[in-house]
Amino acid sequence: MLRRSFKTDVIEAGCDEAGRGCLAGPVVAAAVILPEDFYHPMLNDSKKLTAARRDLLRDEIERVAVASAIGLADNMEIDSLNILNASILAMHRALSKLCLNPEHIIIDGNRFKNFKNIPHTCIVRGDSLYMSIAAASILAKTYRDEIMIELHGKYPLYGWNSNKGYPTRMHAHAIQVNGMTPYHRRSFKLKPRQLIIRF
Repeated sequence: MLRRSFKTDVIEAGCDEAGRGCLAGPVVAAAVILPEDFYHPMLNDSKKLTAARRDLLRDEIERVAVASAIGLADNMEIDSLNILNASILAMHRALSKLCLNPEHIIIDGNRFKNFKNIPHTCIVRGDSLYMSIAAASILAKTYRDEIMIELHGKYPLYGWNSNKGYPTRMHAHAIQVNGMTPYHRRSFKLKPRQLIIRF
């Protein structure tokens, strides 16, 4: 069972992102503050859920959350800042949109930058340990998937409706044949060794 909070008796927001390992599209972050008594038996790290369950949970999370928000950094910001800093920027943007200021922030991963002097804790694999981070992972993933499906309508040759911008063999081949789109990350270079091993 996922834990309700890292700290008790404070307003705690969970934060996570989706899309760090992609070749195209934005990195999308979510911040979520859940009610103290929140429970859902299916809630888990978004990567462990089917798309149908993620969509169901997204509706429930947005319905009952004390506060939730989405932030993103686009591919140009990723190229300019690097993916780590762009991911943190997206998380800051999500946190800044919350209708309630958290008193503590828990973040999936091991790197973060101070946000408005609010205490924070980085937790490796936090999306499989804490409810609010798991909820944030679901919102970030579902919103990003929607963006990539919409972009697929403009650039159907890259299979973003299925690979969502991740480095699949088909996606890599499409880049080699057709070149990059305005939504590709120029700082993410395809190398021959990567094409053999990863794609």
